[in-house]
Amino acid sequence: MSVFDVTFWGVRGTVPTPGGDNAVFGGNTSCVQVDCGGRTLIFDAGTGIYPLGEHLVHKDIDILFSHTHIDHIMGLPFFSGIYDPDYQVDIWAGHLSPNGKIESVVRTLMQPPLFPLTLEDLKAQIRFHDFIAGEYISHPKFDEAGIEIRTLPLNHPDRATAYRVNCDGKSVCYVTDVEHRDDTSDKALVDFIRGTDVFIYDSTFDDHDFERFRGWGHSTWQHAIRLGNDAGVDQVVLFHHDPGMNDEALDVRAKQAEFMRENTIVAREGLTLHLLERKGLTLHAKS
Repeated sequence: MSVFDVTFWGVRGTVPTPGGDNAVFGGNTSCVQVDCGGRTLIFDAGTGIYPLGEHLVHKDIDILFSHTHIDHIMGLPFFSGIYDPDYQVDIWAGHLSPNGKIESVVRTLMQPPLFPLTLEDLKAQIRFHDFIAGEYISHPKFDEAGIEIRTLPLNHPDRATAYRVNCDGKSVCYVTDVEHRDDTSDKALVDFIRGTDVFIYDSTFDDHDFERFRGWGHSTWQHAIRLGNDAGVDQVVLFHHDPGMNDEALDVRAKQAEFMRENTIVAREGLTLHLLERKGLTLHAKS
């Protein structure tokens, strides 16, 4: 049976938060690595993609963007793989079509005076793919690896995309930067995540202060649990932490979440979930 691992390299939203008060949960912005079917999938390229790049083994990879707000793409110019001629990098986005393209966004990010290098300076073989959120992502390499990738549009300013990866009878759902419209579960999203093994969800806010942040495009940790209960998921993972929450505050949230629903965890940098072995959680070694 092949490996199906989910590793968290960046778990913050909005802005990186370095410092001793955030040393346990980490301060890098969104980046999650999924290894399955012999392939490596990377969800978002926040600042967490920099340390990920220093540990990667596979050189044929896919980067799938939930969306392209700055906290989710700011690490891409510092990802070592795009400067390596041995790398093949496929970059995917489902929130820009039909009026925009992911290549144009990356080209804008990587040009002076924002960055000293341009796409033409990169050494890797890079291919850009645009799709419309809601479609299955179809590609021969995924078919050969036995990987199915489903997508769903999300309620977020400038739009965003949720991903579900199915492989070897297991699945993980990456659902970040989404705002629920009320305290009821969204039927389309519940159907999308139903029965998944790992449900990663935008848990920036708390129900008690959510009203102040309506329109910001984010959700609450309590709503993550409501969705998980309604969809019968195995494990809820709280993600995209408010930059104002330090380790102490996130420890409190972890206890509250565990009380509300067993087997709920707060994502932290270095955490790896082994879906197939089901031997619990381990911490990925940091250099």
